[in-house]
Amino acid sequence: MEPVVDGMPNDVLIVEDDPIIALDFEDTLLGSGVQSVRTAGSVARALALIDQRPPDFALLDVSLNREKSFAVAERLDALKIPFAFVTGYGADARLPAAFTDKPRLPKPYSTEALLALLKQSNAGR
Repeated sequence: MEPVVDGMPNDVLIVEDDPIIALDFEDTLLGSGVQSVRTAGSVARALALIDQRPPDFALLDVSLNREKSFAVAERLDALKIPFAFVTGYGADARLPAAFTDKPRLPKPYSTEALLALLKQSNAGR
C-alpha cells in the first residue's frame, strides 16, 4: 500500500450496484485527491479486485442486487483495510454484530461527510 497523502487514501474501492451513484463517488473522490478509484457492482467482482490489488480504503453499499456486501467486508477486515458501509437505511441498517462499530455513510451523502469519513478512517495510517 502506498502512503496516504493529505489524509486521503490513494486507492479506493467502491462496491455499489447503481452506476450513477458509483460515478458520483468516483468523481468526488478523484476531485479530492484520491489517485485511483475502482468500482464493483457485485460481491464476486469486488473480491476479485481486492485479490488483484488490495485498496487503501473501500466504500461498501450494504444492499447490492440480490446480495449483501458482508463477504467483502469480511475480506477487508481480515486484511485490516479500512472501509465504511454506505446505506440508504441509515442507523436502521442491519449489520452483522462484527461490523456494528464500522463507520456508515448515509445515502444521500454530502461531499463533506464523505471526505471527513475518508480522512478519519485513514488517520494514523
